[in-house]
Amino acid sequence: MVKTSNRLATEALNEIWQMTGCDATALDNINLSGEDPVLSSIFRVGTAASATIGAASLAAAEIWRLRTGNHQDVSLDCRDAAIAFCSEHYTRIVDQPRTKFWSPISGYYKTNDNRWIQLHCQFPHHRAGVLAVLNCADNPKAVQEAVAKWNGLDLEKRCREELLCVALIRSPEEWAVHPQAEALSELPVIEIFKIGESPPMPLPSDVSRPLSGIKVLDLTKVIAGPVCGRTLASHGAQVMRIGASHLPLLESLVIDTGLGKRSAFLDLRSDSGVKRLKELACEADVFVQGYRPGSIARRGFGPEELANIKPGIVYVTLSAYSHKGPWADWRGFDSLTQSASGIVYEGMMAAGTQKPHPLPCQALDHGTGYLAALGAMVALKRRVEEGGSWMVRVSLAQTGQWINKLGRVDGLSVVNPEEKDIADLLEIHPSPWGDISHVKSPEVMSETVPFWETGPVHVGTHNASWV
Repeated sequence: MVKTSNRLATEALNEIWQMTGCDATALDNINLSGEDPVLSSIFRVGTAASATIGAASLAAAEIWRLRTGNHQDVSLDCRDAAIAFCSEHYTRIVDQPRTKFWSPISGYYKTNDNRWIQLHCQFPHHRAGVLAVLNCADNPKAVQEAVAKWNGLDLEKRCREELLCVALIRSPEEWAVHPQAEALSELPVIEIFKIGESPPMPLPSDVSRPLSGIKVLDLTKVIAGPVCGRTLASHGAQVMRIGASHLPLLESLVIDTGLGKRSAFLDLRSDSGVKRLKELACEADVFVQGYRPGSIARRGFGPEELANIKPGIVYVTLSAYSHKGPWADWRGFDSLTQSASGIVYEGMMAAGTQKPHPLPCQALDHGTGYLAALGAMVALKRRVEEGGSWMVRVSLAQTGQWINKLGRVDGLSVVNPEEKDIADLLEIHPSPWGDISHVKSPEVMSETVPFWETGPVHVGTHNASWV
């Protein structure tokens, strides 16, 4: 078992490790310390961070052992892990004010039937769509007046008919009997399974770092998927983020999650873009995608298609509400999943504010990202040992369900750390925006220190080609 002073994080890590089917003796090499509460919440965010980041770090150590025969020790403190879950809160361009993350009209609004609904309007097309449904001006006061004319369920349904990103705030009891919650109850927090046969494939000959020589295609945005790619890059993988000039992004998140990555544009609406991505996939080891379930497959990049294009591929897919249930194809983000699944409601009741009270960070996003990285590394190890193409499947809702089961802590009185309180966890990287101050990798590894070789770059900086 893990030798640690953090019993709950130990148990959570052991559970995750068991789900992956990895050798339990590896758990002797990791030590988790510290405990919740680190952040202001009744939920065990630090415990979730310790378990997911710890599991991903241990997987990197296991790949290192596979490559070199050398064991190494991994240690992780709960405080450091929790701060890593808040990385976008602390990342900034040195000597400049931090960029505001939320759109002015994103937020929680009271409906006609005295319910709360969350509108997620971070991207221009989502904001325009919500304003069209509400038929109101682009300011919070006008939005509230318009929302107040709707019953909550009706507005949620209408917005989702328009493929917009909203969620009615549900109580835990209301969520428990929802068909989507029932579908989720059958799922583990991570799934790793074989999707095709191919001979065992050795890792590249470069043994300078755990993932040296591993090529990763990152077709994700916002937080969860990009955290997966950022984590793989911290252990030495060559990660290429593929986007397109017509797709909107949040620059502050590009800066935070772009560490260690190359960035290229391909327009998958064109035959040439599809052709080039297939060529890149033929040389890739890992393909990470966070599009709505089914959408990337319609372009010819579903798991079975990728396994045919590149036998031995590791296909990682992230979604909002999982691949099962009536919400499987719905768009969603961390905060919306919190709202829909009872997390925000329970926080509100505990705080006694009668106003929505979400988690202090995007814990579902970060946890899902680290779990995705864990799955990718476990699948790479299996590819060496038994061959095959592999699929890793995670979702924000599965992660939220798992965090919910970790229990509660008396943490509402905790003051969330300011930048000055975590100076020991920050480092500087040069970038096209200027020097970037960001949260460093929180885990300590005795032989292979996680780090990013480069800072973030503007999207589309590089050619769509491997180095």
